[in-house]
Amino acid sequence: MTDDRPSAGSPAGFPDGSPTDLPSPDPPLRLVEGTASIDDLDGFLDGIDRIEADTGAVVQAFDANRVVDADHLRRATRLAARAIARDEAVARDPAVEVLLYAAGRRQIDRALELGVSTGDGPVVVAAADFGDVSGADRPSADLDAAVTAGEGLLTSGSALSGVDERAVREYYGVTDRELAATAGGLTDAVRERVALLDVEK
Repeated sequence: MTDDRPSAGSPAGFPDGSPTDLPSPDPPLRLVEGTASIDDLDGFLDGIDRIEADTGAVVQAFDANRVVDADHLRRATRLAARAIARDEAVARDPAVEVLLYAAGRRQIDRALELGVSTGDGPVVVAAADFGDVSGADRPSADLDAAVTAGEGLLTSGSALSGVDERAVREYYGVTDRELAATAGGLTDAVRERVALLDVEK
């Protein structure tokens, strides 16, 4: 489990520090990492829904093979919260909006591929408190309870300890040419995808 709070510096998605016209909400975010053996996908997703209902948290589960690091999800959460606060969200569900930003695309069907699927594999569950996000219509969340419940869905372990370069490049469509032009490498290329979704709106 990691406790991910926004870091100091430029607003997420604006590497040059460009100011924004509205304050950006920074929902507290907690991540639960581990592995999952999912035989019944609907049952697993029902478990995620129960965590949301019981704790008030915005909860989303991700295929950790396609997540580059914790900051990837932190930025997606922050940008999703800002879109909701500005009434610019694509999805009605805040958890789906977070998924869209993390995937760097506006098509929900394609973004869902960043979520979990049947079988065994590394999973990261993100739980955020959108209680202070205008327009989210969410109560203050009990993130400790959400983390405990999320841990019950996974076998403990570190799911974000390394990047599955092939899976990430395939999912995000990162080419050799783009990598050569990106000073920071694959992680920064994916973060740019997250930021560009906001710009494209």
